[in-house]
Order: sequence, then structure tokens, then C-alpha cells
Amino acid sequence: MAQIPSRQQILDWIADHPGAAAKRDIARAFDIKGAERIELKRILKELEGEGLLERRRSSYRDAEKLPPVTILTILPPDADGDQFARPMEWEGKGPAPRVLFVPRKADAPVAAGERILAKLIEVRAEDHDYQARLIRKIGVAAHKVLGIFRKSAEGGRIVPIDKGSDKEWRVARDATLEAQDGELVEAEQAGPRARLGLPQARVIERLGDPSAPKAVSLIAIHQHGIPDDFPDEVIRLSDAMEPAGLGDREDLRHIPLVTIDPADARDHDDACYAEPDDDPRNAGGHVIWVAIADVAHYVTPQGPIDREARRRGNSSYFPDRVVPMLPDHLSGDLCSLHEGLNRACIAVRMKIDAEGRKISHRFVRGLMKSVASLVYDEVQQAQDGAPNERCAPLLDDVIRPLYAAYAALKAARERRQPLDLDLPERRIVLTDDGKVASVNYRERFDAHRLIEEFMILANVAAAEELERLRRPLLYRVHEEPSPQKLDALREVAEASGFTLAKGQVLQTAHLNRLLAQAQNTDFDELINITTLRSMTQAYYHPGNFGHFGLALRSYAHFTSPIRRYSDLIVHRALISAHGWGKDGLSAQDIEMLEDTARHISETERRSMAAERDTTDRYLAAFLADRVGADFTGRISGVTRFGLFIRLDDTGADGLIPIRTLGREFFHYDPDAQTLMGSETGTLIGLGQRVTVRLSEAVPMTGGLMLELLELEGRAMPGGGGGTKKGRRGAGPRKPAAARAREAGVKRKALRKRR
Repeated sequence: MAQIPSRQQILDWIADHPGAAAKRDIARAFDIKGAERIELKRILKELEGEGLLERRRSSYRDAEKLPPVTILTILPPDADGDQFARPMEWEGKGPAPRVLFVPRKADAPVAAGERILAKLIEVRAEDHDYQARLIRKIGVAAHKVLGIFRKSAEGGRIVPIDKGSDKEWRVARDATLEAQDGELVEAEQAGPRARLGLPQARVIERLGDPSAPKAVSLIAIHQHGIPDDFPDEVIRLSDAMEPAGLGDREDLRHIPLVTIDPADARDHDDACYAEPDDDPRNAGGHVIWVAIADVAHYVTPQGPIDREARRRGNSSYFPDRVVPMLPDHLSGDLCSLHEGLNRACIAVRMKIDAEGRKISHRFVRGLMKSVASLVYDEVQQAQDGAPNERCAPLLDDVIRPLYAAYAALKAARERRQPLDLDLPERRIVLTDDGKVASVNYRERFDAHRLIEEFMILANVAAAEELERLRRPLLYRVHEEPSPQKLDALREVAEASGFTLAKGQVLQTAHLNRLLAQAQNTDFDELINITTLRSMTQAYYHPGNFGHFGLALRSYAHFTSPIRRYSDLIVHRALISAHGWGKDGLSAQDIEMLEDTARHISETERRSMAAERDTTDRYLAAFLADRVGADFTGRISGVTRFGLFIRLDDTGADGLIPIRTLGREFFHYDPDAQTLMGSETGTLIGLGQRVTVRLSEAVPMTGGLMLELLELEGRAMPGGGGGTKKGRRGAGPRKPAAARAREAGVKRKALRKRR
């Protein structure tokens, strides 16, 4: 006898299968037969009577109206903060009616993309036809797919561009939105998932030619749902704004502040200056000024620009474009600290002693004028004795004092011992038509580290100032690694012949000692990557849980309000705390602080994922004409389905499927992160050097497929990678890390048996 489903199970099933919700479909789904159908019918009538279900008959249904109870998908808030919803089913001839979601105080919050069961009230409003009241939340929106449309007589198919997805979607003739063959489209699942055959989809947006110049970042932007068009009202309000005057601000224009940024920087939101402290009580000390663009002056709480900035959470950066948090008139002009122009700022004057310890700070709301917009390379060359004509006049009074203050901060950093990872940043250079010209690593100079240390010091001062004044703020939180991740890191370290302290409170100094052991060895990159992977992800929160990676008790983001909403919140908190104006932290800002922290933490992760996907696609495009070429690299990941390899030249990651490793079976050990050949005993693990052949590069997905030729300088036995070197069963000599790893696994097994 079948188990009669509960009311909730029935509602959940109907929500997931809106196109197949007849009584017979429900009975079939729960295997209800015979007399048990009577009980099912009784439950359905109860739900219908309570308004949770509507029995739909064609004779009673107006096809041009929505039913009184229906399933909606919540849309992102508009420029006015209103939430509209899209009906999941619409059979009318024209566009679906606009539905305004009207939450009640007792309702659970809903987010964009969520699906709800709602009661609809027909209205005659200017911008919507229905108002929706929440009955209950029923899950996320229908599955969406981004892909290439392939036309056919029956309609067409969509070939997804997601890496690792080989499942096509079928599109009916009346659901193509007149997409053309080869066009990039966004579609969503149409109807229930099919057990057999291709799933169905409907095209919801046409995105144009996928091979067009610079389309790579557009794909990632759309795929990850990053808003890239500002509402008309936001643009209108932004364009009408004018530069702030002096007013009640402190005049800082006599201070020779400079901006130092990458050569391709799109905005300049921080400037700095340093000089020796003339106070005899602070011999050898320094005074450091850090001035930050006063974005809060232009972006006031709960206004249209503010709501749009909060929705975006942060700017997203790609090799060919930036999707800014603020409109260009603000981000690229009024809030950017351009050379020679008066600019509103919030600045902090900090005094440090000769050992780099901060002994005092003072915040001001001021007006500044940058004396120069410099780039890292030219500043470093000037300090190294080769100033260009821009830096030469600034060398003695501006550049050298900056480096002197940095030397003191560097000494303080060495005592504090923040996590010292060495992970070079890739730089993708594009031609004018959007093709990859080169892939290299950005050089890091002391000029970069100087600015980093100044910004960290200013961020600490902001957190401490708001704590002193007992004002709410958003902290940048980075918690210490979990015991499980530390154990995994310790295993890799021991397998590589290194040690990581155990049985004591973990400090960043312990991890730095491990990184120092690995420096300039074959396992340098492996230990750096594995240490990074063991870290928790940083996030924003109104509570202070410390910053483990920087080894700081209190830390808040203050220095980049043009591109991070968190910093704008901190600026407003400082404005309120010091009584600098009415554009400080509002009561609603404070009430929403936890929600804001959660939201901007998510948008930050969204941007990181989009930026990573874009880089993968550009790298695949760069390597596409080198299919068949051989490369060297290291094993950066081991899974049951294959090996991930990081190539030396470009830092690109590719996959070696396990089926291509040879004719023998490979046993996967998730604890030791190894694959072991069943016949030859070949042990493959993290960090080993490999030579691989590029067998496939797919720019549309960013996927690279590789063939393993050599492991630690020796050919794979058993035919792996198609080479003939070596005899079957000989196997490469196990490297030190592999031998240590195997011995560790054996010791663990012995301990368990005892």
C-alpha cells in the first residue's frame, strides 16, 4: 500500500510541476491507486477550499487573466525599491501582466529568483495590473541556461556554454523568441523535467553574436546575473550632479597628496602623503595622510542611486571592461581623485612611531587636490634612482617620505606576521578587437606593498574610531580555518616533507613558517595554493570576529567606496559619528545592516566567480590555436574523475580525465589526495611536475582538456598519454612527497587497526 502524501508534499510537488498538476498526475507521482485515490481527492479539495490550490477548467478560466492563486518568480528590486514578480504560467496573447509583490510585516523576506505561491488581487494601477500577497515560499526560480541556439524545423536546440555541461535543451517553435541560428540566448526550463529525451526550454532573451569582439565578459556578466545597465532615473540623477565645494569641509588642498594606481586603473579613490613627524616625543616617527573619495556626499541613503549601488554591492572587473557600482559620471569623474581637481574626501591623519606602531589618528571631512596621478612602475623607478619627468619634482618631498613611512610599517608587519602568501596575479592583455595578445604575471613592487600597508592602516583606524564612538559598522571578517581544513593542509605539508605545528592555537606565524620551508623548493606553489584553499572566505558582518589572515583584531573596509558598498556604509557611519552632515548612516541603514552584510558578501562572491570564468574563457581562446602542443605544469587537484593541472606559462587550469591515464585502474584516495595504479603502483598526487599535451580548448566554456605525457620527468607506464617511453609496469620513481604521503597513509591505517 502506497503512503498517502502529506499536504506539504502535495503542494511542493505541484510547485515543482506546474504544467502537470492534474489529479491523475499527482496520483501517478506518488503511486496512489484504487481506493487511496479517494483520500487524495479529499486532501486536494481541502487545499482548494483554503485557497492554496485552484482547480482550473477551461470553461471557467479567462485566458487573458491570471488565476487568483498562482506561482510567481520574484524579480530584483527596481530603481524605486519595489519588487515585481513574473507569473510562471501565462497563456495570453500579449506580454504577461505586471505583478507588484506587496509583503506584509509578518511575511518571510523573499529574494530575487525565489518562487512563491501568491494570492493575486486585480488592480488598475499605472505601472502594474495585479498585487500579490505571499501564501508561502516554494523554492528558487526555474533553471536557467545560457547557450548557443541551433535552429531546426521543430523550433531549435540550445547548446549550453557552461563548462562541463554537455546536455542540450529542446525549444518548441513558439518558444524561440525568433532567435537566429548561432545566436547566444538565455533560456529557462519550460514545464516539468523529462525523464527521457531532452529537457524543454523557452528563450527569454537574445544576446547576439557569441563570437563578437569582447563577448567573453558579456557572457559571464549575464550568466552570473550581474546588473550592467543603470536605470534611466539613476543616470539622470547622476548626470545632474556637480562637484562638492569647500563649505564646512577642512581645506586639505595644501597637502601634496598623490594617487598611485595600476596603469589601467579606471578610477582613483585613494590618495596618500607622508612626512617625518616633527614632534620630539616621536623621534623617527611619521605622519601619514590617507584621503578617500567622499562618495557619501553624492550617494545619499535610500535614494535611487543608493538602492542601485546596494543591489550591485561592488564593481566587477574584467580584462576588457568594468561593471561599476556607480554610474560613470560619479565613478570616473566626481568621485575620482583626478590630478589638479578639487575633490571631496574623507581623510585620516595617522601618526606612527619609528617601529611602525600607530599611536594616534584623526578623521576629517575635507576638500583635497591631488598633485599627481602616478602609476606603480614609475614610482618604483623613481625610488630606485631613475625618476621620469613626472616623478623627479616629487622625489624628495613626496616619494621618498612615502617609502620611509612604509619601511616602518613593514617592520610592524613583520612583527605582526599576517599570512604571507605568494600568489602572482595574472594579467590578460587584449588587442583592440578583443583578442588575447598575451598572458603574463603582474610584477609586484614595493610601491604596491606601500599602498597596501597604508590602506590597511587606514582601515584599522576606521574600525577603531567607530568602536571608540560606539557606532554600528560593517566589519571585514576573516575567521581562522576549520580543524578539518587544517588537517588536510597538515597532511599535504607532511607528505611534502614539511611540518605544521599541531596542538596549539593556530596563528598566521605558524602558516608563514610552513610557507618559508617550501620557498624555492619544488613544492613552493603547491603549499601556497593548499594554504589558500584551507582558508575560510572573508565576509562582511556587523559583529567583530577579527581578521585572521591580516592578524588584526578590528578591521573594516574604508578605502574603496567607489567600488565597494561596504566602504560607503563605513563612511556614513563616520559622518554620523562626527556630526558632519545629514548624509550619514540612516536608521534604515542600521536596521538593514545584517541583511546588507549578507547581500554584499554574496555579490562579492558572484563577481569573483564571473571574473574567474572570464579569465578561463580568455585563456582557452588564447590556447585554442596551440592544440597539440606540449606544456609543463603541476598537479593542482586530484579527484575521482581526473587530475587538474596548472600550466606554468599562463597559469591556466586544465583537466586530464582519469580514463586517459592508461589501461590500468586507478584507486582514488580522498584523504591523501592521490590516485594509485592497480597494476603498476604508480602514485599520482598534488604538486608533482608533469608534461602534458593540449588536446582540446573550448573558448565558449573555458574548458581545457589535457593528455598526460610525463610524470616527474618519466613517461607514464601502461600507455598513458599515448607515449612509448618506458616499459609497462616500470612506473616512475615515486617523488619524495609521494613517498612521504604513502608512508603517512600507512601509519594512519596502522593506528586505526590498533
